[in-house]
Amino acid sequence: MNRVFALAMKFLPCAAIVIGLGAVAAPSSAATMAYAANQRDGTVSVIDTAKDKVVRTLPAHGTIGNKIQAVVVVPGSKEIYVVDADGDDLVAVNSMTGAIGKHIPVGKAPEGASLSPSGKTIAVCVEEDNMVTLVDVATQKVIKKIHTQGKNPEHCSFSNDGRWLMTSNEKSNNVDIIDLKAGKSVALVPTSGHPRGIAWLPHKPIAYVVQETAGGADIVDVPKHKVIQTIHTGVRPAGAIMGLRGKYVFISDGGSANVAAIDLKTHKVVATMPVGQRPWNMALTPDGKKLYVANGRSNSVSVLDAVKLKHIKDIPVGKLPWGVSI
Repeated sequence: MNRVFALAMKFLPCAAIVIGLGAVAAPSSAATMAYAANQRDGTVSVIDTAKDKVVRTLPAHGTIGNKIQAVVVVPGSKEIYVVDADGDDLVAVNSMTGAIGKHIPVGKAPEGASLSPSGKTIAVCVEEDNMVTLVDVATQKVIKKIHTQGKNPEHCSFSNDGRWLMTSNEKSNNVDIIDLKAGKSVALVPTSGHPRGIAWLPHKPIAYVVQETAGGADIVDVPKHKVIQTIHTGVRPAGAIMGLRGKYVFISDGGSANVAAIDLKTHKVVATMPVGQRPWNMALTPDGKKLYVANGRSNSVSVLDAVKLKHIKDIPVGKLPWGVSI
């Protein structure tokens, strides 16, 4: 099996991500913006990734919601989409002005969300309803609700070919494999313990699923419906993202206050980079050179060199940042 992974690594041009990825250009520059969702403040900090500093907060006054979680960035769109867990909806927000647009009801207690590879659909994990709600970006309407077999789906992530959707079910310690052609969950795969973030191999239906209580990541073979390997990373890991350069999977270790880099050829941790307290969800710049990590208890975002595997700096943001999207 290791040889299969090694061959796959030769053809890795792009990243799989947990919470939505896209470049939003400001009128005055071509800088890529990173969006940090501040759960306790109900705001989003906008970071210029060229300068690595916060350039504005959305909205300028008030809040988007009382408990915001995932942010989804749609390439080419003026709006970002923010999960409001207390409001049970997905909120469209103008990324430049902060003007709040449509509230899209998705179900009770949503948390994680991701954008389909086509950029046309947003999947929102709805924890208390045990389902995934699919939202059409163009119409800003719910187009389908898919119930999970597992309990409390937290993260939901598309495979890079758009065929599969996986949910990490924190209360039942397993992942649902949803066949999007069939429009239903086709398998429930037991995992090591309290699954969270998900990162996919670009050209293989294989996902790395973080296991918080097990202290690592399970590698899930989707067609075989089973875990084929578990890699230990650190204490209480939370987030996962696939490196653009095809060398590493990055895992944020919430209890260890670091980010582990797993070498995809050897399946070993080759570096641990210090960050703030309780690092959670992450995002990469489009060129794959910089990794941005939300530090919930430090109220900051750490910037890491994803090539040299080094810490660059910390950026103060709002209270209890849940994650970053680019």
